[in-house]
Amino acid sequence: MAIGDRYKTGQKSSANGYYAWDGYTDGTYSPRPIDEEIKIKLENDEVFPPINSADTGAYWKMTLYAKW
Repeated sequence: MAIGDRYKTGQKSSANGYYAWDGYTDGTYSPRPIDEEIKIKLENDEVFPPINSADTGAYWKMTLYAKW
């Protein structure tokens, strides 16, 4: 897992880190998720979530490794 790598809803994180929304799994970018859904924090082995406000799967990009 590296900064900038892309993952999708249902995959497991292989590192503690922060991730940013990078579009929907159907290839669209609209409607934009609510502010609370744009960035997420996941621990190792947590599952990447869908965007609940749009009720659809999402792509996520790693933005920062985290140690906690």
